[in-house]
Amino acid sequence: MAEVLSWEQLAEHAVPEPDRVNGPTNAQAELRLFGHPESAIRVTLYRDLHAWCPYCQKIWLWLEFKRIPYRIRKVTMRCYGAKEPWYLAQVPSGMLPALELDGELITESDVILLALERRFGPLGMSLESDQALANRQLERLLFRAWCLWLCSPGLNARQQRQAREQFRAIAQRVEQALSMTASPWLASDGPSGVDLIFVPYLERMNASLAYYKGYRLRQEHPAIDRWFCALEALETYRGTQSDFHTHAHDLPPQMGGCWPDDDPMAAVLAETIDQGQGLVDDETRWPSSAEDEALMGRIALSRVLKHRSRLLAVHPLGASGFDQPLRAALTTLITQQICLPASGSAAGLRYLRDRISVPRDMPLMAARLLRQALEATARCDGSAQGAPIPVNHRFDQDPKPFQSRPT
Repeated sequence: MAEVLSWEQLAEHAVPEPDRVNGPTNAQAELRLFGHPESAIRVTLYRDLHAWCPYCQKIWLWLEFKRIPYRIRKVTMRCYGAKEPWYLAQVPSGMLPALELDGELITESDVILLALERRFGPLGMSLESDQALANRQLERLLFRAWCLWLCSPGLNARQQRQAREQFRAIAQRVEQALSMTASPWLASDGPSGVDLIFVPYLERMNASLAYYKGYRLRQEHPAIDRWFCALEALETYRGTQSDFHTHAHDLPPQMGGCWPDDDPMAAVLAETIDQGQGLVDDETRWPSSAEDEALMGRIALSRVLKHRSRLLAVHPLGASGFDQPLRAALTTLITQQICLPASGSAAGLRYLRDRISVPRDMPLMAARLLRQALEATARCDGSAQGAPIPVNHRFDQDPKPFQSRPT
């Protein structure tokens, strides 16, 4: 067993805070300028604090791909807390996203995208073209088939098969649409705005169908896999991409429940995801080297160090009880050597493993490595699990203790 590093020793492996304003796409930014002066800003995006909202993600991606300077104001989703009064004063419904464009407040994600396109020009294929309109209708069909399968409780074996085949048939239609160009995109000059409309829910379908249904979307549909691979080659997309663990557990309170099939593969995949291992080829095929992994480990460490005092203060084991186990896991993360945690800490380590949120906290690859280090450290102390993740709400993910300033 390796010796557990001190906080001072761990800090030697941290990386500097990146440029959140002009650097790569990231979930922590509150201002994006892309090299422009702040006076050039005409847009304010209101999105959720955790980067869980699918409708926010497509607006976020559009602004990032178009490199439109904008401000970000982050709002609490009802599934993990109460809406901020200042936001309800502007948007009484509490609906997300909202966008302020040249002083005009706009809601409804598709309306927002059209307004942005008309003001700043389309991203590739216009969303109002015939081809884009047909693809947008196809996205809604796929969404409905997914919801019917994922969110219908009490399906018997025959109904489960029917829902699976209905989803598969519409996913094959998406593959046909993708095969219309020589590129991996829905338009030859992609990724276009219509690709971005597909991103949020295909990402969530990929995660939830593996976890609850044992259905491996990227293996079943090679053209969709090719599309995902093209996205994952883009740093802009990776800055918004979530992981299977986050989606599998943030979706139930948003969707009104997600229900597993009887397929034994679903239970196997769910266990793998819950243990923090990730499904490597299904989750992301972003190529990485040993150097990439070492950097991602240091990024994960840096994010923990940034929030260390608050993280320890709100942890169920308390600051004194969780200090050594957390350092043990971080030592394993950095050195790749197992460290023995304090006795009785397995449940606490797994509690944190289960509450890392991607990309709110860190990039997907960094989170995977941190989850793996927490699980490896927990196994040294036994099989005890942390408090279960709620399915009707996510109040356990209250972001307020981690806010650097009022929003």
